[in-house]
Amino acid sequence: MKRLSATLLTLAAAAAALVPGATGAQAASGPGQVCFWTEPGMHGQAWCYAPPGYAEAENGTQRHAYSFESRAGQSVYAISYTVSNCLYREIRPGDYSDNWEWAQKLDGVADNTMGCEPG
Repeated sequence: MKRLSATLLTLAAAAAALVPGATGAQAASGPGQVCFWTEPGMHGQAWCYAPPGYAEAENGTQRHAYSFESRAGQSVYAISYTVSNCLYREIRPGDYSDNWEWAQKLDGVADNTMGCEPG
């Protein structure tokens, strides 16, 4: 019985890792992606972006992305919209932060600066 329970728990954990919007370590960024988490230390709700193009942050990470990890093969740009313009922050391949200073600025991510100013 213990063996069956352990097997079921292992299968449930594996299935959760495949569900979009999985939380914490279950949503570790895959190759070609940058993932953002709602809590420091890569915990909480997660949302991942893969180039090309622009995507609005989802799953609670918009203006609430307290950590991130990049496994993208190219630089991508965090975008923040202000009243009069927009700002960007470059995220290079291999970059990560457990307590990101841009946590309350992230609106979306793009594969280019979208004409925004550095911020």
